[in-house]
Amino acid sequence: MNALGKLHSGIEMNKQSNAERGLVARASISINAPVERVWNALITPKLIKRYMFGTEVVSEWKEGSQIVWKGEWQGKSYEDKGVILRLKSNNLIQYSHFSPLSGEPDLPENYHTVTIKLTRDDRKTVVSLSQDKNATEDSRKHSEQNWKIMLEELKKLLENIESKKKASTHE
Repeated sequence: MNALGKLHSGIEMNKQSNAERGLVARASISINAPVERVWNALITPKLIKRYMFGTEVVSEWKEGSQIVWKGEWQGKSYEDKGVILRLKSNNLIQYSHFSPLSGEPDLPENYHTVTIKLTRDDRKTVVSLSQDKNATEDSRKHSEQNWKIMLEELKKLLENIESKKKASTHE
């Protein structure tokens, strides 16, 4: 089994119970945009950069493929990494995530699992996100706050695009 396979197996084994998953950060938001448009924003690097703190994301967006986030956070350059665990178009993205900035060794037990679910609600889309394995209540709160900020930026971006589309169809 290659290193990627071992990482994936380690992550799958660590998802057995809530107690084993540590503290889970959660965030959700309702966006006035169709689910297809929200999905597109979640997997398009050019759009991700606009709402995710300027992060550059590289991935093939296939289950089992690597995902890399590059950028600068609080004045420090970073390159985080993970693997796409599950991908269901217009519905679900789940990936592992490891950041060297955590100071932890690059071992499977130090990877978070991030799950993003999309739910249609009339003409809106509800985005629900969770991130497991937060070691402390403070780290859980910190992660939750960052995810809430990111989701607010995603909402602003998409609702701005939607309002421009509606305005152009009425001209």
